[in-house]
Amino acid sequence: MDESAGTQDDDSTDVSRQSGPAVAAIAPDGDVVLDVTFNTSKETLKLARKAAAAQFSSTRKPAPGNGPVLKPQVRVAYRVKLAVLRQHSVYFENLLSDTRFAEGRAVTEAFEKLSLHGVKAEDAEPADLPWVKIVDDDEATRSAGREGIFGDLLKILHGVENAVKLPVSMHYVAVLTVLADRFDSLPPVSRYLFSKVQFKWPAERVRSIGRDGDRDRVSAAHEENTRQKILVAWLLNRPPNFHAASRDLIMAGAIRWSAYPEIEASAERATWWDLQDDIERELQYRRECILNTIASVISHFLKLYTSRTRQCRLGYDSSATCDSYQLGEMIRFLTSRRLLYLVDFSPLSVDQVPDSAVMDISEILATLKQCSSYQIDKNHTNCGLRTRMLPIIEYIEACLGQYCVGLVRQAWAKDRESASWVAEAEAAESEGKKKPFRLTRAATGDPRLRFADALGRAHLARALFTASSWDWTPEE
Repeated sequence: MDESAGTQDDDSTDVSRQSGPAVAAIAPDGDVVLDVTFNTSKETLKLARKAAAAQFSSTRKPAPGNGPVLKPQVRVAYRVKLAVLRQHSVYFENLLSDTRFAEGRAVTEAFEKLSLHGVKAEDAEPADLPWVKIVDDDEATRSAGREGIFGDLLKILHGVENAVKLPVSMHYVAVLTVLADRFDSLPPVSRYLFSKVQFKWPAERVRSIGRDGDRDRVSAAHEENTRQKILVAWLLNRPPNFHAASRDLIMAGAIRWSAYPEIEASAERATWWDLQDDIERELQYRRECILNTIASVISHFLKLYTSRTRQCRLGYDSSATCDSYQLGEMIRFLTSRRLLYLVDFSPLSVDQVPDSAVMDISEILATLKQCSSYQIDKNHTNCGLRTRMLPIIEYIEACLGQYCVGLVRQAWAKDRESASWVAEAEAAESEGKKKPFRLTRAATGDPRLRFADALGRAHLARALFTASSWDWTPEE
């Protein structure tokens, strides 16, 4: 169920206005009332009720009575301080201070009316205060129960002690961040989450690979969690978390990028399912570059062993047989590990090919390293794929280090053109430039491989994965 850690259990006062909602006193001496209507789509409510039913079936406990209200429309009023809103939110500063807006004029007129009656705004009844109407839909969050999280946002802005009931989930933080972004109040939320309550980012799930080549598929829940991390880290200015989460999505893959999506592309989704500021496109492109690079290793050796050039250099009479044997073992290994598929001219055979968008890159490399040292007899000790491929895989792994392929927040915010692999590829295509990559002994011994910072290994990684072609054995 969508979490709403901050339910409206504050002292409420029924106002005399016709059909007016109860007023949640965020600030008991507040001088403005925000009259907020939360609209929730049928699709979101359906998913929320389904999640609630699943939770009940697993725990046999009903949802708490103060949980989110699952209705298409919920109206809640919040008594707040105008000065606090203007101090922490550019949105409210413009809306409530500028008399060109109806809301700004209404606030000014209400204060003048109170002044004529000799009543201070902080002592007035809620019905006599200026009421500012706001409508919030679920287009960005696809979440029910936003009224509680919005109340928590207002508490954070007002410096209320224990504004958020801990612990909170990643989903809660994501919705809170999206609301803070909408009302232009991100800095105080960032300070509260990471300085005051020390929010702990959820740990990544450890994935394993079986002997038969079966791999864990990325789940929608796991992908959504990673996407929420990326969005929160981007909006709340958390560079280390942004870099780590963006790398995680690149490495693990995304259902969103699948050629055969389990969720229809037209389905309504939260904003983190299509990451803003060109982040979505960049992450998908970087993953495609990495997959193309790894696949080129397999293609390289298949071409070598199917060519007329002798690969066994021992000069024995059995050298030709050795090449044929190694080719057969190579194909057997790759097909058994589901890294190579024999597709014929039949249209049906294409269905055998898996969707690479949801294959974990680390698992692919781990599978390739499982290749055995096949030999046709005792004389052909160093022949075969493993001896020649392992140094290549190790080089690729070094270029996939912690600080190599993820997005750097500062660079992406200030100089996106230079940081983007997509922009580089588009520029190269328009200029007709080719960037071949050759893995020489000098490349594998590059001292920058010993450094994980952005000035070292990251430059090597970018040159490797954005190459137009690869020659993995130029010196053989």
